[in-house]
Amino acid sequence: MGPSNLAFATAVDEHNESLAAGDRISAVFLEQKPAFAWHPGMLLSGSTMQISYLKDLATLRNPRSRFTFVNYLQQAGRLIDFINHQTFFPSRIEFSDYLNWVAASIESAVQYQRTVTEIEPLGESSAGGARYRVTATGPDGAEEYFARTVIAATGLTEKLPSWATAGRRLFHNHRLLEHLEGIGKVSENRFLVLGSGQSAAEVVQHLHRSYPQAVVESAFNSFGFSPADDSPFANRVFDPSAVDDFYFAPDGVRSELIARHRSTNYSCVDLELINELYAIEYQEKVQGPRRLVFRPGTEVLEAVESDAAVSVTLHDRIKGQAENLRYDAVVCATGFTSDGVSGLLRGVGIPAAGAPGFARDYQLLLDGEPMTGLFVQGPTEATHGLTSTLLSNVAVRGGELLNSVLALRERRGALVDQGA
Repeated sequence: MGPSNLAFATAVDEHNESLAAGDRISAVFLEQKPAFAWHPGMLLSGSTMQISYLKDLATLRNPRSRFTFVNYLQQAGRLIDFINHQTFFPSRIEFSDYLNWVAASIESAVQYQRTVTEIEPLGESSAGGARYRVTATGPDGAEEYFARTVIAATGLTEKLPSWATAGRRLFHNHRLLEHLEGIGKVSENRFLVLGSGQSAAEVVQHLHRSYPQAVVESAFNSFGFSPADDSPFANRVFDPSAVDDFYFAPDGVRSELIARHRSTNYSCVDLELINELYAIEYQEKVQGPRRLVFRPGTEVLEAVESDAAVSVTLHDRIKGQAENLRYDAVVCATGFTSDGVSGLLRGVGIPAAGAPGFARDYQLLLDGEPMTGLFVQGPTEATHGLTSTLLSNVAVRGGELLNSVLALRERRGALVDQGA
């Protein structure tokens, strides 16, 4: 259960608060992890959020919600301290604690250690009114759940380069802290970080601080880190109203806008962090020793992991030179892919040409027609814009999904009244 469905859960809770039991929405959330956790491998000391705390799970939907970040601060006894901190951007560790606080506060049931294996459409006339059978594996084996509505937020999958085979010393940054603990004492005193985005820069900073005797090398295809465009006008691509702008724009315009504004989120770094890393490199050039090394225009040709190190063949594309070096660990800060539901659907023909589409209300579309009651959060960037996999719009989207669920229930009630 990630922030997207957690935001939906807060909307459900608020809807149910003043209603009799028979009128409430009954929701069960299935989560693969053993407990709620939000990117625990990247909760690095000193790392901060890149969005305002006001873009929490509830504020943009309902500023008076009990699930806001401000109420979390009040309950934790830190509201005045945070105000005095004079920042819009809490630490990632604090925001993670906020999300855990919300997860512990919601009334809806969360079944952890459940891996969903199949979603089967049943049709409108099935017994009990269920539209879908959801099959999952849990601690005691296979389980079945029947639901009128399914909201799938299957999250993100780590993306590794084609040459990479994940191991103990070669891994994605998403599990950085876990892997660093696992490799223990280093012998080569050398690390390699691949990638040109915010995560890559944060990993470089963390390794440089945490291993004061080690050389940290940062390799990327570009000439250097590029600053994120967080200017006020550019940030409008993350406004809730921008979802409508993207969705109803012509296909060509939509794809062009996404391409033009990729620097707000992809392969870009906060300017403050860029300046800090540059200053470190410069001071090491002045007084030594050189522990922070940047490798622009560089690609990996091969990486072979052993028990003691990773042997890497690096190709400097600018100079046309290759060399082989040994590293204690190679960290791939190479992004994610957004999972959909195509691999989970049973008895449904997914078009061979590509991924299914999505209605404005996030219902799955097959051949242009919505699969009633099956909503998907995440893999909708091509239709709904850059906020699809980010925190910026989860509060508003959670409210929109609630309204869609209520509309389906009202429609079903009208059909029953009419004898349909």
